[in-house]
Amino acid sequence: MPSHAMSEAIRAAYRRGEEEETMEPIVRVDAEGRAVGRMADGDYVIFYDIRGEREVELSRALTERDFSEFPTPGIAVNLATMIEYDPRLPARVAFPPMAGIGDTLCETVSKAGRRLVKVAESEKAIHIRYFLNGKREEPFPGEVRDIIESARDVEDFDERPEMSVREVADAAIKHLQDPACDLLIVNFANMDVVGHIEDRRAVLAAIAAVDAQVGRVVQAARHAGVVALVTADHGSVEKWYYPDGKVDTGHTDSPVPFVLVGGDCQVRQGGALTDVAPTVLQLMGLDKPPAMTGESLLAGYGGNGPRRVMLLIVDGWGLNEDPNLSLIKQTATPHLDSLLRDWPNTALVASGEAVGMPEGTVGNSEAGHLHIGAGRIVPSDRLRIEWAMHDGSYHANEAFLWAMEGAKRDGKPLHLLGIISFYSSHGSVRYLLELLRVCAEQGVPEVYIHGLLGRRGERPETGAAYIQDVEDLCAELGVGQVVSVIGRHWALDREERWERVEKAYRLLVEGVGTPVTPSRD
Repeated sequence: MPSHAMSEAIRAAYRRGEEEETMEPIVRVDAEGRAVGRMADGDYVIFYDIRGEREVELSRALTERDFSEFPTPGIAVNLATMIEYDPRLPARVAFPPMAGIGDTLCETVSKAGRRLVKVAESEKAIHIRYFLNGKREEPFPGEVRDIIESARDVEDFDERPEMSVREVADAAIKHLQDPACDLLIVNFANMDVVGHIEDRRAVLAAIAAVDAQVGRVVQAARHAGVVALVTADHGSVEKWYYPDGKVDTGHTDSPVPFVLVGGDCQVRQGGALTDVAPTVLQLMGLDKPPAMTGESLLAGYGGNGPRRVMLLIVDGWGLNEDPNLSLIKQTATPHLDSLLRDWPNTALVASGEAVGMPEGTVGNSEAGHLHIGAGRIVPSDRLRIEWAMHDGSYHANEAFLWAMEGAKRDGKPLHLLGIISFYSSHGSVRYLLELLRVCAEQGVPEVYIHGLLGRRGERPETGAAYIQDVEDLCAELGVGQVVSVIGRHWALDREERWERVEKAYRLLVEGVGTPVTPSRD
């Protein structure tokens, strides 16, 4: 019979009032109370998450013997990662980066000798810094990054749903008043960030805060004679409820708005995020590079010479008219409403194959910003992984086999670490289930599973069900056991909140958590 010890422990945590994303650490112990499956020096670890910007801090702690952000025993594991989290990280990469994405919006503007300024708060800085540049970390010549620090004196942003949106708007208005700024790109993060927290009051406050600053910034653009393009990278809070009334804190497959303010023309109907970059370039009087397959959204544009442009990305603003599902419709948003009422606009596809994702999947910030900047469809890491699982090459992946063969050769355990969710922007439990099948094929004798919970886009209390599926497959294959679980809030940080990462590290390495004794089912 399969052991359901860990899934039952998660259900007990639900009964204590804990939520998946912030769930306190749970650790399996043996009959003598000793933690099972702790990571030790020289062990092999496959971190099967994608994205990476939230995975790199924990990865550093596990691989750097001289790690100094918090005290560690100085161990170093042998790490394989699903994708490249950071080129400086000592890790084998299962799905290395594709060739660089050139001729992006930002590169084209830079090559033309135009000045580009980006403004965002630090919580979303990587999206306008890295993904918008075609996964290039270094700024282009003439590119200025004005990053406003996100609040660090709160545990989570439901405590401060306005975040730093006013300060971001202040910085944007300052740059709009500078005639040397040819292209200004601004991100308002609140709807996406706060929308992932199951707190209706906080989400409504976040929407209202964004609406007020959209009004300020668009008005400032008009006064400065700057054409304003207002859009989003994906949807979120416009489908905050499932039809049955349960809360959905994930991203959505909704279209997003595209509004033209001050362009002296109309916009064509339809399109996708890949059409944003060609539109910006046309307004700036720049030719679209051949690599861009997107098309300008302008209709009847006469030119009138190069224009200064502001691209405002209202992160997470999807379109949905159903007031029963949309928190945007349940909030007073006079400025967002006036954009859609008074200015030329259309709806853009921001999910699925149009942004390089598998058909029918929701959008996310990475894919959204990448495609806004690239002006063409770029196959996502998720799509490449899906292809590999479909054609069987996942089972022959060099990085996976390196870790499994190394564990067998060195007499070390293999640890599988990652998100436990059916569909998260950080990956899927399917990646783990398939890895277990590869472990069975390769005869890996000692396999430990460390799950990160976080139900963004999932129904309540699904984490326990997914963990039970993992436990069942382990019993079926005769390989592996779930030995620790923790909320992703602690393990997946990107703001150097090291006290969070330390909690995850203590669980993985030292077994610090609520003990779960062996199940007798």
